[in-house]
Amino acid sequence: MWGIGVAVYFVAIIFRTSLGVAGLDAADRFAVNASALSAFSILQLLVYAGMQIPVGLMVDRFGTKRVLSVGAVLFTAGQLAFALSPSYGMALAARALLGCGDAMTFISVLRLGSHWFPARRGPLIAQVAALFGMAGNLVSTLLIARLLDGYGWTATFAGSAAAGAVVLALVLLFLRNHPERPEGSAPPPARRPGGASVREQIALSWREPGTRLGMWAHFTSQFPSMVFLLLWGMPFLVEAQGLSRESAGSLLTLVVLVSMVVGLVYGQVIARHHAARVPLVLGTVSATAVVWAAVLVHPGDRAPLWLLITLCAVLGAGGPSSMIGFDFARPANPPERQGTASGIVNMGGFTASMTTLLVIGVLLDATGGNYRIAFSCVFVLEALGCAQILRLRGRAVRLERERLVASRVEAVHVPA
Repeated sequence: MWGIGVAVYFVAIIFRTSLGVAGLDAADRFAVNASALSAFSILQLLVYAGMQIPVGLMVDRFGTKRVLSVGAVLFTAGQLAFALSPSYGMALAARALLGCGDAMTFISVLRLGSHWFPARRGPLIAQVAALFGMAGNLVSTLLIARLLDGYGWTATFAGSAAAGAVVLALVLLFLRNHPERPEGSAPPPARRPGGASVREQIALSWREPGTRLGMWAHFTSQFPSMVFLLLWGMPFLVEAQGLSRESAGSLLTLVVLVSMVVGLVYGQVIARHHAARVPLVLGTVSATAVVWAAVLVHPGDRAPLWLLITLCAVLGAGGPSSMIGFDFARPANPPERQGTASGIVNMGGFTASMTTLLVIGVLLDATGGNYRIAFSCVFVLEALGCAQILRLRGRAVRLERERLVASRVEAVHVPA
């Protein structure tokens, strides 16, 4: 059951990141500058981030199967419309539709995992789900790029939309939300939630320091690699660093491969040592900032290849680090608020990514294509995120420990 959900997420990531290897093609096809090109990803992420809390509420209310089904319909329609769009405006609307469907996948997969696996495996299951997402990114960097060269824009994007139809059929035919209910539906709530209860659900999740700590961990860790893979990595490596598109594609592939390996390591470490969560996040962000600074301040027009390889390897740890955010929010919220809390956390990284995509595009246009100045905005958001993590970590960890002790005491006093 969990594998079906992961398959939907895998395809959604292929569609989400397909523009990352087609950025230069999109600029030529629609005759747009850097700011207009970044609008594709910005709008997609704006819709994605804006949908996170509504999707979390929908997952809590309607269950995974319904939400995943709607998501698969929307992102498949968006990918197909992007393939056939004759104008920039229609292509922009298609990416927004894709972002809306994409937004419904990951939180649904997290909720599905919480039903089909014991809680102690939560950190590892989340990292493995992200690993399959990165595998979708790998398909984009390896397969979509080659198909674009061989078959062109329309055939590549329209053909890839068929994968969306396949996973939609799997969800409709086989997916069940809950192992104890063969019909695959969670029990109906006692009452239909109104506006007041929805606001209360969001407010209660937000009041938890663990939820906010998770959001800022996700915010700070995810966006450097997301921005690099989603849009600006290929132009930076080709235009600013003078690499061929094949070499640049190989470096983007390295980001994905490192992310897959690090995700498994982080998942195992966190499952056994919860105290390692904050050090892993801060260590990953610090390493990213140091290597980015080394690339941007390196004398000469281009950084050496070994330094670019190091940058891509370090960026690969950003995705797994961002997944730690969900492990802060999970124990801080009861089961009926897991979807809402996950939506708040997931909104963090995509808000940061959207902001950075916009600022880089504007700075590139304003400076005549100066990537050093444009990418310097990364450090501002990393500093903001680290300050919030340091502010919240003490209270969040203390409350989590108190709840763990209370639950153990309660378990001891429950009569057999």
